[in-house]
Amino acid sequence: MEKFREARYFCRIRMRRILPLIAAVIVVATAFVAWTFSHLEGFHDAAWSLAPLALTLGFLPTTLRSRIRRGRWLRAANVASGIALGFLTFFIMAALASWAAIGASRALGRPVGAPATAAVLFGAAALVGLYALASAYWVRVTKVTVRLPHLPEHWNGRMIALVTDVHLGNFRGAAFSRRVVSKLNNIGAECVLIGGDLFDGVKIDVPAALKPWADLKAPAGVYFVGGNHDDYGGRTLYFGALLRLGIRVLDNERVVLGGLQLVGIHDRESNEPATYKDALRRAAINPNMASILLVHRPSLLGIAAEGGVSLQLSGHTHMGQFWPWTHIARRVHGKFAYGLNRFGRMLVYTSSGAGTWGPPFRLGSRSEVVQLRLEAA
Repeated sequence: MEKFREARYFCRIRMRRILPLIAAVIVVATAFVAWTFSHLEGFHDAAWSLAPLALTLGFLPTTLRSRIRRGRWLRAANVASGIALGFLTFFIMAALASWAAIGASRALGRPVGAPATAAVLFGAAALVGLYALASAYWVRVTKVTVRLPHLPEHWNGRMIALVTDVHLGNFRGAAFSRRVVSKLNNIGAECVLIGGDLFDGVKIDVPAALKPWADLKAPAGVYFVGGNHDDYGGRTLYFGALLRLGIRVLDNERVVLGGLQLVGIHDRESNEPATYKDALRRAAINPNMASILLVHRPSLLGIAAEGGVSLQLSGHTHMGQFWPWTHIARRVHGKFAYGLNRFGRMLVYTSSGAGTWGPPFRLGSRSEVVQLRLEAA
């Protein structure tokens, strides 16, 4: 427990150092976009640019405030600023493209009208942003076939369902939960696995947000492991609410379902190599039996592979959510940023998640629940 308090202390120190840098980047980016648009369109009153700056810069304080209190206006401000921050990314591209187009046209001796160029490119950016916003709330079912050695006959050809990163909070609540639960029930899975970040970590009415999950149906049960955001709001509150719904919280342990080993390790315990190794050792995975490890992040894969895991199921990456951040996710996590991949003899599936964090946008990734059909290798 002392180790965890120490980790949270250093995390807070690190956040205090990085938040001013993030705020500075947001200010510069917003100012650049506002100046570009006003300059090219001929607006000389800069006062109007204060509104977008207040919106984009407001995301950080409203998110932090939402972790300690809740209210209608605070939620509305957080949602509005998150959406504005998403549009900022596309408007940065529009601003850069505007200057590039004007510069290129002048270099070619065919200058184009600056106002028209800015209007077209910023308009296109707004349309792309609207599509990305709508796409984030369109939950798809991704179908994957996984072939595992030593798979028991009972599981051969059966389905399991995976959902990660729902992020119930200011942006998503009971209505979104109902859509996700409906998708999961339509899969007809033998069991349902929830791979962390079910909650966003902000103050919400937890029973109300979770109520639709009581309708989740799976003959072999519903199982959950915590993600990093689930720790922000407190395990006691979240985990207790899940247990009251009949959802099994895999508390760094192994259960055997019809000869298939299911292991769940919470995000906090899987972040530090020594703690992670110890948790897997205590889970006592039998390498001669098929096993599924449910853990939030697709990291420290070598430890899981050495522990005898057949298939690891993770989330966390969101696949970057929307372009160009999708490229950043690939740079950070490599091929394990999304989809089914192999690490040695272990298979790894990383989901892009059902929900989003921060700007509720999807472009180049998808909001998904996953249907995994198990077959004997």
